[in-house]
Amino acid sequence: MIDADGYFGENIAATYDESTADMSRPDVVGSAVDLLAELAGSGPALELGIGTGRIALPLAGRGVPVHGIDMSRAMVDRLRAKPGGDAIDVTIGDFASTRVEKSFSAAYPVFNTLMNLTSQDAQVDCFRNVAAHLAPGGCFVVEVMVPELRKLPAGQNAVPFHISESRWAFDTYDVATQAMSSNYVTLTDGRAEHWSIPFRYIWPAELDLMARLAGLRLRDRWQDWTREPFTSESGKHVSVWEKPVG
Repeated sequence: MIDADGYFGENIAATYDESTADMSRPDVVGSAVDLLAELAGSGPALELGIGTGRIALPLAGRGVPVHGIDMSRAMVDRLRAKPGGDAIDVTIGDFASTRVEKSFSAAYPVFNTLMNLTSQDAQVDCFRNVAAHLAPGGCFVVEVMVPELRKLPAGQNAVPFHISESRWAFDTYDVATQAMSSNYVTLTDGRAEHWSIPFRYIWPAELDLMARLAGLRLRDRWQDWTREPFTSESGKHVSVWEKPVG
């Protein structure tokens, strides 16, 4: 950890919304909110890693009460500054272990947030923590990438995903430990700055086993929020596990 805010301190929070603007387009957010609102019903819903509220605010606008868990006070401060942000309850803490004293009809982390937990034990703990928060029949919804190991040439460990005159970004993989990191290099006035975030990548089948250990069962898996079929060529998936009734 860098500090109490983890890897999303003030220096990242200050420009986070601008750097993720493509993910905030109405068509991207709308499809996610549509599905989450359907699964949550009248709610409430629990967002793991609520951040600056990209999903939580429009979901709350649909009438679903949202409670968030996030380690970064700097990110939550940005949420609070937005219209409606002060009406969303947020608990500061690690979402693998932090408890909220209520039950939820749905819980969800989006955009690879589950991979911010960098050990298998922490990811298993997260599933168990979510299961403890869900009401019977409630759903755990996860949006996460499929590891891009097919893009790794023999003997290399990096996959670039953005190259421009002033910005380079690449992921690095350790296939022995499933550790990875996203790395960003930005050139400003001739000076380069580097920012790196660690992750632990997770296979779909591994997630299903984590869910099973937590007493959840797979209900659906799609390629994206629009419910396109998940295939061997899909680069990510949106998976839904359900807590059994009774």
